[in-house]
Amino acid sequence: MGALNQIVDRPIISADSHVMEPPGTYVDRIAHKYRATAPRVESDPNRGDIYVIHGMPDTIPMGLVAAAGKSAQELGQAARSAKFEDLHRGGWDPQARIGDQDRDGVAGEIIYPSVGMVLCNHPDPDYKKACFDAYNLWITEYCDAHRERLFGVGQTAMRTPAEGIKDLQEIKRLGLRGVMMPGFPVLEDYDHEIYDEFWAAASELGLPISFHILTAKDGVPGANGSSRARGPKLNGFMTIIRGCQDIMGTLIFGGVFERHPTLKIVCVEADAGWVPHYMYRMDHAYDRHRYWLTAGKLSKMPSEYFRENIYVTFQDDWVAFKTMDLCNPRRLMWANDFPHSDSTWPNSQALLATHTAALSTQSKQWLLHDNVAELYKLSH
Repeated sequence: MGALNQIVDRPIISADSHVMEPPGTYVDRIAHKYRATAPRVESDPNRGDIYVIHGMPDTIPMGLVAAAGKSAQELGQAARSAKFEDLHRGGWDPQARIGDQDRDGVAGEIIYPSVGMVLCNHPDPDYKKACFDAYNLWITEYCDAHRERLFGVGQTAMRTPAEGIKDLQEIKRLGLRGVMMPGFPVLEDYDHEIYDEFWAAASELGLPISFHILTAKDGVPGANGSSRARGPKLNGFMTIIRGCQDIMGTLIFGGVFERHPTLKIVCVEADAGWVPHYMYRMDHAYDRHRYWLTAGKLSKMPSEYFRENIYVTFQDDWVAFKTMDLCNPRRLMWANDFPHSDSTWPNSQALLATHTAALSTQSKQWLLHDNVAELYKLSH
């Protein structure tokens, strides 16, 4: 899996990286019914190449999706003028991806979608299902080129729990390593008992379930939050991790882990420095207020479920590096987020050298290799 590095004596694996779906991803593979409305690339004279999704007003500027390595000043321009052919080729070409990994000192990546993140918020569950089925075929092809270094995560639209189980089985059959879920299901919420068979199937199949930032926006079936944004646009960036936090709390307080103790959930790209305080806050709420603020049946303190059942990925969250001992160090996983605008690529090695300087050898091994390798059953 590539040359070892000087930070840890085993290959570094990113627990959260992405692709930039090429123009034919959906159009070429989607069910015929949706061929004319499939997500597609169009050229905008003011914004460069953009992904247009039928039924969603917001377009996706490719320049920001593939802005790894650009300076803060360059990001504004990237959102307005990028052309697909100018983006990181490794975002859609698996051969070029290996070179990108080598440049960053990374020997393997757990790979998530980009356009697929936005599609999680599509208001039409049937359209979403067709898109995710098409994507699962494409990401399988992408990863097949280098199975020892590219580890894809599939998607399910979760229209019903029964269909979700079939999606799990198909994702497993395709050789993908995990499942990325929409932040909001179509029916009820994820702590409802109708999902118990789904959680049991995920545990039995050994497929980690991922909830990624930006996949739980308001306005989709099941959403119940406010769509208002307060303050300047930059303040909205600060709310990104909230969606993941709410899902983790729903699963814990709703008793999902109580009923499914071997279920593994991955909280993706929401940072981790907040985890110690969040666990404290959950315990405080349960200890002080559980008799008037109802929750599911719990036999342990909420923080114990978080420590055992929830994995958390992060990039350059220096607080997380400093507070590993306040979390469960066997559930923290580093990521480079390539090729997105928050990526540490191509400077991950320099960043890690600084941020892990005070960590023990064992902690580095857990964070950069062992935890992700064990979770996804990687033989490295």
